[in-house]
Amino acid sequence: MTTPTTLDPRQASARLHELTVIDVRTPGEYAGGHLPGALNIPLDQLDRALPDIRRAAERGEVLVVCASGARSENACRTLARNGIHTATLAGGTGAWAAQGHDLDHPAARDTRATWAMERQVRLTAGSVVLLGLALGEFVHPAFRLLSAGIAGGLVFSAVTNTCGMAAMLAKLPHNRPRKGDLDATLARLRGN
Repeated sequence: MTTPTTLDPRQASARLHELTVIDVRTPGEYAGGHLPGALNIPLDQLDRALPDIRRAAERGEVLVVCASGARSENACRTLARNGIHTATLAGGTGAWAAQGHDLDHPAARDTRATWAMERQVRLTAGSVVLLGLALGEFVHPAFRLLSAGIAGGLVFSAVTNTCGMAAMLAKLPHNRPRKGDLDATLARLRGN
């Protein structure tokens, strides 16, 4: 399996007109701001889009992006296992914006815009920790295990550079693409 090419934001910006950009974040994150011209194919929908991504890669280079680069690297590995060579954006849309490059913000047109996944994870993890501590204090000490479980999950997430909580949150309705949205994206990827 080949290692995906990594482009820094400056390189990607200079070549943006010749790249097919696929954003693997949730629809809500995508609506909050994405690289100009990026197509939203959430990471958990990648398998459905494989034939169309393969055809796009045959026409030219495909750049896969996410918020920080972790999900896009995961997507690139999945695509490489399926014989599709892609590039990833170093540092994701966060690094892109930090270097002063513009993000397209259709959120004003899309009422489904939500928080970034990392922010959703912080809110959920913090809430469950506080709940575990409160229930452990006022109901039964065993509820403190909720807080310990979240702490263990965060450590595991940092060590493996994965996030099970993000994977679960991505399945919530506000983070899911509407069928028509994904179909329209795949049609654009095909050039229809």
